[in-house]
Amino acid sequence: MSTSRLSVDRERCIGAGMCAMTAPDVFDQDPDDGLVLLLQAEPPTVHRAAAQMAAGLCPSGAITLHEPKSGAS
Repeated sequence: MSTSRLSVDRERCIGAGMCAMTAPDVFDQDPDDGLVLLLQAEPPTVHRAAAQMAAGLCPSGAITLHEPKSGAS
C-alpha cells in the first residue's frame, strides 16, 4: 500500500509561510531565507488533510502532493 508523498520546489517558494502555519508537523521555514522546509515527505494519515490544505494554500504553488495511483496491478 503506497502513501501520499509531498515534494517542494524551493526555487518557486516565496516564503509566505502558509504551509508552516497550516501543517507545522509537515512543513517549516528555513530560518536563514524563510523558504519552505519539508519535514515529512510522506505524512501520516493524521497530517494528510493539513498537508493537502497547505499545498492548496501555497500562493506560489511550490508544494505538490502526489497521491498514490489506485487500480491496476
